[in-house]
Amino acid sequence: MSDLTGKTVVVTGGSSGIGLATAEAFAARGADVAIVARDPERLEAAREAVETAGTGPGQRVMAFSADVGTFDGAQEAIGRVVEALGTPDVLVNTAGIIIPGYFESMPVANFETCMRNGYLTCVYPSRAVAPHMIARGSGHIVNVSSVAGFLGCVYGYTAYAPSKFAVMGFSEALRSEMKPHGIKVSVVCPPDTDTPGLAFEKSLRPAETDAVCGNMKAVGPEVVADEIVRAVEAGRYYVIPGLLGKVYFRLKGLLPGLFFAVTDGDVTKARRKRLAGSGSELSEERR
Repeated sequence: MSDLTGKTVVVTGGSSGIGLATAEAFAARGADVAIVARDPERLEAAREAVETAGTGPGQRVMAFSADVGTFDGAQEAIGRVVEALGTPDVLVNTAGIIIPGYFESMPVANFETCMRNGYLTCVYPSRAVAPHMIARGSGHIVNVSSVAGFLGCVYGYTAYAPSKFAVMGFSEALRSEMKPHGIKVSVVCPPDTDTPGLAFEKSLRPAETDAVCGNMKAVGPEVVADEIVRAVEAGRYYVIPGLLGKVYFRLKGLLPGLFFAVTDGDVTKARRKRLAGSGSELSEERR
């Protein structure tokens, strides 16, 4: 799909962060864009931003309010897009949430929330659009996972990492099933990305998490968006923005024992530091 002019692109989670940047990037390449998100006010502001990023008259930019964490919501949203713009050429699933914390004290509801808003938000829109793409014989589905989707051993991410591992597995299986129909699939594994959700995520992170992830500098959402667009243009499956993410992907795949030894060492040092600090604070209180 080297020429995106006039193609129809749907972006879920398109009102902010990676989703908004991706919608703007596709619009800048001449695509008609539909963004889907829950909050109508933020959605309208995002629609205006995507329209501004577009290439000019005749280009269509639309917004649809829906909760794609439910199949009914996803099916309704895709149905409205098909009615207004025709069968999408590209679906990009970016809707998600990150809730880190210590496993033993994390509310059980957080695990369900991450699966619904990080995994099923990829499954449901894909399931809703697949019959339309199959009937036409072409299309491209992009699912946003995370570096946590292949690292897994990120401390404090027992709720989030499994949801993104699920996206990786789903994307591989979906790729196999869609290929005979002429439909491509990509999976995106961004590192920390400078989005509104990152500040919230960091406020909940255990200290040990930063010890493991500290070398991964946050990238701008436009960096991830550009990688997504280029992957669609090239028909590429794996999309791993940033050099360090690519190194970790290869290192864990080729030398998992070494990878675990490195991350375990980082966690041990961070725990010692945290416990030492707690001991100092306790000593001060006793004085």
